[in-house]
Amino acid sequence: MLKKLAATLIFLLGAGAVMAQEVTYRTHIAPLWKSRCAACHGAQSPERADFLLDEKGYAEKSQGPRMDSYERLIAFIAWPDTGAFMRRLDDGSSQYAGGKPGNMYQYLGSTDEERAANLKLLKAWVGDGAWNLNRWNKRGDVPMVSKEQLDKIKLKY
Repeated sequence: MLKKLAATLIFLLGAGAVMAQEVTYRTHIAPLWKSRCAACHGAQSPERADFLLDEKGYAEKSQGPRMDSYERLIAFIAWPDTGAFMRRLDDGSSQYAGGKPGNMYQYLGSTDEERAANLKLLKAWVGDGAWNLNRWNKRGDVPMVSKEQLDKIKLKY
């Protein structure tokens, strides 16, 4: 028990040190993505357009759309699938989440602490105030993404 607590503390302190520096795709996000997400969103996965043609079929094969490069990944943050990244990985605390975590949040880590630290890292990369669940166009009670929200997106390479 004490070893687990110490390991968690070291992990969280390390995550805090990362947050003190600028978060970049190459240094922080790509390694996290490779370790936590590539099994279902890697080179073997369909391109976004192909995935959209048969979402259910690919889901049955545990394959999501391909996101194994910077360019592919930002399509799910900024455009054309504005906010999809955030909706899937959110912990449920964001506006419009209804207290329900996104369906991919569970894969951000094997413990609550690891998931929280990885989400904090992803939010820092996306940009302060840019983590929102809005889409390009309004859907239901969720308004369309605003220019002000888009202007906050950082996504440092």
